[in-house]
Amino acid sequence: MKNTATNSDQASRKSGLSGRHWVIGVPYLWLILVFLIPFLIVLKLSVTDMSEASSPFGSLSHFENGILQIKIRLASYAFIAEDKLYLFTYLNSVKFALLTTVLCLFIGYPFAYFMARAKAEWRPMLMMLVMLPFWTSFLLRIYAWKGILGSTGLLNQFLLWLGVIDTPLAMMHTSFSLALGMVYGYLPFMILPLYASLVKLDQRYLEAAADLGATPWKTFWLVTIPLSKSGIIAGSMLVFIPCIGEYTIPELLGGPETLMIGRVLWDEFFINDDWPMASAVTIVMLVLILLPMAIFNKYQAKQEEGRI
Repeated sequence: MKNTATNSDQASRKSGLSGRHWVIGVPYLWLILVFLIPFLIVLKLSVTDMSEASSPFGSLSHFENGILQIKIRLASYAFIAEDKLYLFTYLNSVKFALLTTVLCLFIGYPFAYFMARAKAEWRPMLMMLVMLPFWTSFLLRIYAWKGILGSTGLLNQFLLWLGVIDTPLAMMHTSFSLALGMVYGYLPFMILPLYASLVKLDQRYLEAAADLGATPWKTFWLVTIPLSKSGIIAGSMLVFIPCIGEYTIPELLGGPETLMIGRVLWDEFFINDDWPMASAVTIVMLVLILLPMAIFNKYQAKQEEGRI
């Protein structure tokens, strides 16, 4: 048996491929196929004109009289920088994404903390309650809020029946309806990473803080919160990043004052039929997302090096 294993190891070494190469290489190949290649296609579209946009793999360079010429069109990016509409939509998207992230954190943290502190036999049921909305179509769940928040919806009818209001409230197509729909849609993505972090929390740290005279509230702020930082960061990223490019919720629940970049992308692609502009808007949005993430990761790496 040992000789067989040795022979297979030697064969894999001769071929230059080992199990480690396959484990690392397959995910990287998948990322190249589903992220890098589509990103390069979109980047190429953003620096061409509409006549060349129909060919995603078309070349940006060509030979003319023996001279290699590279044609890069930056008019779409210049228009984005000049038009205040795009600046407004980018800022609006970041604003609502931040608001949604903060609200999900304030709502999700107590729920995740309760789940982590519940009895072991109760945790699967609580986890199922968090994941239960995923059993229904995301579009149907968001669309249901139109029947709840509308002028003739369930909430207005209930408030009228109680006598709290005399006329229906205008809740649809407002910042309130958009924020409510975003929090509802993305709250599970905050709860699950927080729960995974809190359930592994070593209770001896809490006991040590109590023995040293710390109050429960002080223990929570100085011990529990720092030790669950990884879950807070993961949950915030899972909520913030998709919220910036969200299209369905702003389209169904938002209004003119809640215009977000996802709707602008849709309009540029399918209404204006301007692929270069839509691609440029996409590239700028990716830069707005990836640049803060890169800076944050670099800061985290420096912190880890300082601790070591």
